[in-house]
Amino acid sequence: MKLAVVPARGGSKRIPRKNIRTFGGLPIIAWSIRAAIQSACFDRIIVSTDDGEIAEVAKEYGAEVPFMRPRELSDDHTGTVPVVAHAIRWQAGEGTPASEVCCVYATAPFVRASDVRRGLEMLRATEADFAFSVTSYAFPIHRALRITAGQRVAMFQPEHLGSRSQDLEEAWHDAGQFYWGRSEAWLENRPVFGEDSVPVPLPRHRVQDIDTPEDWVRAEYMFRVLNPDTGSE
Repeated sequence: MKLAVVPARGGSKRIPRKNIRTFGGLPIIAWSIRAAIQSACFDRIIVSTDDGEIAEVAKEYGAEVPFMRPRELSDDHTGTVPVVAHAIRWQAGEGTPASEVCCVYATAPFVRASDVRRGLEMLRATEADFAFSVTSYAFPIHRALRITAGQRVAMFQPEHLGSRSQDLEEAWHDAGQFYWGRSEAWLENRPVFGEDSVPVPLPRHRVQDIDTPEDWVRAEYMFRVLNPDTGSE
């Protein structure tokens, strides 16, 4: 079976109640659940949470919350992989083990069903451990600057001081939307950002990480432009 896992802890610090805060007219987690449903990829869509209110919102928008996440997987230091692995083990205990599992982040309002489907197709076609969303940096990372303790600037890679932007290799980063993986890869804690993963490229205008209030405001501006009628694909 194919399983979607949406991690949604209740203790967000920088943006309180982030996972169910209203975004584009819906609790933000609803956009992730909606994309997972519309992708038609999954036999089951589970939200892993330690919070009763989040659980109720998730169920209202079509996800299942068949268990409450244990306390030891609900602190600030718990990573995504152990949370997904816990859901995989729980599903196996139900008698129908998952073969392909996709983690969809709860604060990913730009995630599209078509991209989720593309990720599954790429996972299968390449026989990789993972397939996850990426996007390109808007500026060459080789020419990045740091601000020094003396409030001056210095290059991270001074050897590229004279390099032309067009001569530098394009760099990519995690888009923070979804992560397809084979069940055994999640359970064995194989590296998501490793040589056995394949990228699912997304355009930069559909990617915004949401970790701070400033991120949230920027994401709202982007969302209004992309969804003038607050529709979804």
